[in-house]
Amino acid sequence: MYLKRPAGGLAFCLFYLASCFTNKYVLSVLKFTYPTLFQGWQTLVGALLLHVSWKLGWVEINLCSRSEVLSWLPASVLFVGIIYAGSRALSRLPIPVFLTVHSAAEVVTCAFQKFVQKEQTSPLKVCSVLFLLVAAVCLPLCDTQLDPNGYLWALIHLICVGAYKVFHKLWKPSSLSDLDQQYINYVFSVVLLASASHPAGDLFSALDFPFLYFYRFHSSCCASGLLGFFLMLHTVKLKGSTTSGQYAAWSFLAKVITASLSPFFFVMTANVLTISCLVISGVGEALLVYTERTGT
Repeated sequence: MYLKRPAGGLAFCLFYLASCFTNKYVLSVLKFTYPTLFQGWQTLVGALLLHVSWKLGWVEINLCSRSEVLSWLPASVLFVGIIYAGSRALSRLPIPVFLTVHSAAEVVTCAFQKFVQKEQTSPLKVCSVLFLLVAAVCLPLCDTQLDPNGYLWALIHLICVGAYKVFHKLWKPSSLSDLDQQYINYVFSVVLLASASHPAGDLFSALDFPFLYFYRFHSSCCASGLLGFFLMLHTVKLKGSTTSGQYAAWSFLAKVITASLSPFFFVMTANVLTISCLVISGVGEALLVYTERTGT
């Protein structure tokens, strides 16, 4: 079966959907477009909750080797790029469009494996990656409400995601667990984003935010931090308890559910060509799941 461990997988899908919708609400509906503050808040919540969970013995974190922690910092830089550019892109693009471009990050990893590492790649996997690439490239050409800045940030997000996956694949030390890596990512992100909030102009610009003292803004920000943390925990748990193919299948299902439901909650203007691009991307990712599951 493609979808084993239904309880953990369904919980992952639920948190994926809720986290994405909450972030979209804050960024696009409330228009809180200050990513150093918003992403800084989310990573601060994540870091604090993960630290408390560690001290209470609920999770295991081992950061004994300073050299391995330092060797992971380039990935933490890419992580900041992922969440910063992703926040910028999601504030401007509909969720299905954003997820389509996000999925195309697999093009980076596949190209690296094929042309740099000279690994053998099956024709089916090449076909799936080409579908993802074609969909991502054609999408802005078919978009009747093209937002160049939105697609530019989505491209930066795509590159950072792909580079993060490549770095993770090449990274040699194995003593850092997924939670160790995420803890480093959180702490590094909090420090970097807090330091950048004033030079970026977000720190004082946010004082003019019209919903700054509204309950729905406060509750949405709290929800985004908590949901992001629980999504991370369920992602790590699901990866650790399933094969790569099974995790890919759950991840694909989460994206399909989120993309399918988002037009009912957020404004999206689409034509036949746009929908065709979304479908092509879905077919490409489904093929990619199949190759991961079968090892072809």
